[in-house]
Amino acid sequence: MSKTVLVVAAHTDDEALGCGGTIARHVAEGDIVYAVFLADGVTSRPDATSEELERRNAAAEEAHRILGITKAYMLGFPDNRMDSVPLLDIVQKLEAVIQEIEPQIIYTHHCGDLNIDHRVTHQVVLTACRPVPGSSVKEVYAFEVLSATGWNTPTESPFVPNVFVDVSSQMDAKLAALQKYHMEMREAPHIRSFENVLRLAKFRGSFVGAEMSEAFILLRMAL
Repeated sequence: MSKTVLVVAAHTDDEALGCGGTIARHVAEGDIVYAVFLADGVTSRPDATSEELERRNAAAEEAHRILGITKAYMLGFPDNRMDSVPLLDIVQKLEAVIQEIEPQIIYTHHCGDLNIDHRVTHQVVLTACRPVPGSSVKEVYAFEVLSATGWNTPTESPFVPNVFVDVSSQMDAKLAALQKYHMEMREAPHIRSFENVLRLAKFRGSFVGAEMSEAFILLRMAL
């Protein structure tokens, strides 16, 4: 029986970096995957233009087509300033999406990321997915994002994964999706490079005897 999966990310490209292979695997196994992006991902930049936002959204559409995402919701909160928005306003927007699609599985950011939008997104997800009677959400996972998860203060909620998804057969799709976000990628040795995306996948795979894996922290599971 197919499941409904929702990826809740702060910015477009976080979904591909954090769980692009897992998304493609869900789709290959017959699940339906949706995505929600809370912030616009552009407007914090000094030289940001409306054309840049349009280009990034167009890149996201192409990446989502590659990964197999059925629909993406763009909520448009201010980039890198989500802590300036009342949490309730963001939670209510996400709750509306959850009520509409009724996902069983949710993937989102790690609470200890350096990026403020990532941390707010994590809190929003846990608030919107409170385990109240009748909730459709049964599993919630946190993913890691290169250049955000590993750059925070080491003692600030380090990312210690306990779930590993073998994405050896999906890495080509993940890399192809990230190619659509080439403007957000950097040259090695920068951590957010294609080379380091592959290195991380191989490193995480070695934890569980797989060629390549994506790693997650299980935040909640209700059986």
